[in-house]
Amino acid sequence: MNASQPQASRPAFEIALLALLATLWGAAYTFIKIGVETIPPVTFIAARTALAGGLLWAVMALRGVAMPRDPVLWRRFFIQAILNSAIPFTLIAWAELSVEAGLATILNSTTPVFAFLMTALWFRHEPTSGRKLLGVALGLAGACLIVGVQALDGLGREVVAQVAIIVASACYAGAAIFGKGFKGVDPMAPAAGSLICGAVILAPVSLLMDRPWTIHPSGASLAALLGLSVFSTALAFAIYFRLLHTLGSVSVTSQAFLRVPIGVAIGAVFLGEALSPTIWAGLVCVVAGVAVITVPARPKTRPTSVTQAKGPA
Repeated sequence: MNASQPQASRPAFEIALLALLATLWGAAYTFIKIGVETIPPVTFIAARTALAGGLLWAVMALRGVAMPRDPVLWRRFFIQAILNSAIPFTLIAWAELSVEAGLATILNSTTPVFAFLMTALWFRHEPTSGRKLLGVALGLAGACLIVGVQALDGLGREVVAQVAIIVASACYAGAAIFGKGFKGVDPMAPAAGSLICGAVILAPVSLLMDRPWTIHPSGASLAALLGLSVFSTALAFAIYFRLLHTLGSVSVTSQAFLRVPIGVAIGAVFLGEALSPTIWAGLVCVVAGVAVITVPARPKTRPTSVTQAKGPA
């Protein structure tokens, strides 16, 4: 009985971690918005990946866990870096220079849609079902209701920047699927390794494009960079790679929906923003959608036949 108790409580704990991940990544939009005011996007993201990767590597060293030395594994870290940090981080940071936050949130919440479609149509690395499709639809509808359909009014004005966010969302979906392949290693290893590889990719681009030695960042931008690196990157990535193995790629990407109501809740608590009936309806849709995607369905039990109940004659 005692051995089964941890398994029974595990889904609740994993969903709590999913909510924490959504909170950490939801805060990233604010950090980025403040950071890119005085730090160019490529340099900002290069510093983000370098600081977060170095921090995770240091934490692993303190825990007595060594980084893998297998070159094949490091090639996989490099691919993960391209999909999960170098391309999407830079695209979103650049796009936030012109795209409004509400529309950016809706566009970025399409990640679970891409993850579901990639899983169902191509990779098929985990089961897909009508139940998960319903959850994806509910979550996306809820995100639109919470942010407000008026946010879609800006759709098409900054087409290139908006497409950049959608491409970033597709990259995140591909990264979630690819990241399931890191089995048998500490979750911090692919997190640290992919971030360090991301910094290696972006540092030369930063030097060529931005000439960072000429930049004069504000104190607010530096504080945003620190918060983004420690909380929304290092800690978030460690949780992310754990959840990929416990919940699966489609379920983990569903945190993109949760980021929307969490951001609204922060505004309501700290800024006194009112919650309209539409927001409450959207919140119900988002929570229902994430629950449908994440909480495992109960297995169907077959009714015991009369002959089985009686036993052998």
